[in-house]
Amino acid sequence: MAPSSSTQPLYHKDEKVLCFHHDLLYEAKVLESKVKDPSDKKDGFMYRVHYKGWKNTWDDWVPQERLRKFTDENKDLASNLRKDMEAQRRAQTGKPASISTKKRPYGSDLTGSSARGSEDRSSAVPQPSRGTKRGREIEGIDKEEDFVRRPAVRLFMPDTLKSILVDDWEKVTKEQKLAPVPSPTPITQFLNEYERYAMNQPHIKPNSADADILEEVIAGVKEYFNKSLGRILLYRFERQQFYQTHKLLEAGHGDYEGKSLVDMYGCEHLLRLFVSMPDLLAHTNMDAQSVSRLREELTRMTSYLSKHLERYLSNEYEHAGQDYLDRAKNGT
Repeated sequence: MAPSSSTQPLYHKDEKVLCFHHDLLYEAKVLESKVKDPSDKKDGFMYRVHYKGWKNTWDDWVPQERLRKFTDENKDLASNLRKDMEAQRRAQTGKPASISTKKRPYGSDLTGSSARGSEDRSSAVPQPSRGTKRGREIEGIDKEEDFVRRPAVRLFMPDTLKSILVDDWEKVTKEQKLAPVPSPTPITQFLNEYERYAMNQPHIKPNSADADILEEVIAGVKEYFNKSLGRILLYRFERQQFYQTHKLLEAGHGDYEGKSLVDMYGCEHLLRLFVSMPDLLAHTNMDAQSVSRLREELTRMTSYLSKHLERYLSNEYEHAGQDYLDRAKNGT
């Protein structure tokens, strides 16, 4: 992570803040600050914080990257991270979740994990057989035990988005409808508008490490979507639509020139990527700090999307038509 370019502390004595401790954000107060490296003031600051409700023995020096401003948005983030942790604990102890699990949309166990749904969407991708060393088939992982030790990514999914995933599953698999492609509000539009919104938040300063991370996360989401859509994100009924779209993009004529899948598909499909993200990131070489920062930004992104449903997720699904139904049935 790049150092902050500021020569002044971002947080001040007695300021109320939120501070990361492991995967959760806790309310805290700044007691004092100091430069990390006196010989290089551009290296950033350390802050001694006191956690609200905890004894002074828990006071700790933390780097600036672990602190967040005490804003409504960051308080929502803290609440969402805690809800996600509680959902994970319920799943591990076998206690029932707080919302119905009768309907199972794409990859949803309603806890933010990416377990497979009731319909096989990745039949084109061979799965490792039981007993196969997963790590040997995945680039960048040499041993299965290394794979198991990699930090998990638990991504918070607001209940409103879970409901949309259920509706999406029913419309495609039961009603045999399709989300419009090209989408009136493509993923690229959503990500660009989210980036502009995020860059105006107090925790991000121009040319800072946080700004660089935001840019990298958005670029990464685009790349993951382009590579994952045709392999693992589609329902079987949508594959003919994908083949047609992919063919037009490869030809690159007219409105399709210079475009990719994120310019064609909408946030209905992006939600499926968010559900699959924990499994996808488990195959990377990211360290625990990078995973934590990525999860924070993705949680902000899903929260933003849940608050702008009418703008990004109000597209009417379309009847495919008899010709499409025949071709989908025959696999042609």
